[in-house]
Amino acid sequence: MNTTTKNKKDKPARIIPGFGLTGGVTIAMLSVLVLIPLASVLVFAFSLSPAEFWSIITRPNVLYAFSTSISAAVIAAVINCVFGVILAWVLVRYEFPGKRIIDGLIELPFALPTAVAGITLSKMYSSGGMLGGILNSIGIEVSYTYLGIVVALTFIGIPFVVRAVQPVLSGLDPQYEEASYMLGASRARTFFKVILPELRPALLTGFGLAFARGVGEYGSVIYIAGNSEKEHTQVVSYVIMQKLNYIDYQGATAIALVLLIISFVILFAINIIQVRQSKRTNDM
Repeated sequence: MNTTTKNKKDKPARIIPGFGLTGGVTIAMLSVLVLIPLASVLVFAFSLSPAEFWSIITRPNVLYAFSTSISAAVIAAVINCVFGVILAWVLVRYEFPGKRIIDGLIELPFALPTAVAGITLSKMYSSGGMLGGILNSIGIEVSYTYLGIVVALTFIGIPFVVRAVQPVLSGLDPQYEEASYMLGASRARTFFKVILPELRPALLTGFGLAFARGVGEYGSVIYIAGNSEKEHTQVVSYVIMQKLNYIDYQGATAIALVLLIISFVILFAINIIQVRQSKRTNDM
């Protein structure tokens, strides 16, 4: 039998057309949806001189906005890591009525329009709201404050942590925990020495994704934040929208470029974590 004919027969049949067509479609869609919009941001930003660019991103209101967005996103991501692990643990390790409903509700922040989430949260935590009234009675204000921003970012970020941790917990053999108990380790020691090292890469991935989403969030934050420059409750996305409203495209794109760089750094770090985890898993 001819070697060429044999090699052709050995190739698996592909349902989707070959690499030439699918690769071309992929590159075209990637260019239209991602690369060209990002390139336009770079073009507008690079039309500024370094001095103008630096002047825009170092204005007090812009620096306060970056500080507010980044710090609130970090706090919300940390909160999500704690409660995300607890939620994932309950959904993986326990069986109870309504488990599938709760598991489905985890995706609600993804499906719910962010503006609807923002309006709902602002009303719920306002002084006349169901939860806001209770908190106000003990002197805690949520709506239109920095705390409200953290609440909104926690709401939209929790699914990232839960969905990152769930598969790892599902694949974690409970025998390791039993062996730890048999060797005399406490529950806390078992968690921090046996379980947490296995969850760490997934937890860092969930943290990074929740943080990246929170830094640039607009819809769910704009209604519950005070949007006050004096009170430092303006987020970066709000400042960008302000500049666009005043037709200051160069200023808006300069700030957007900084957000873009932050996002790329976060995604790059997440990819490094995932690659290292993959190598670690393959070596085991």
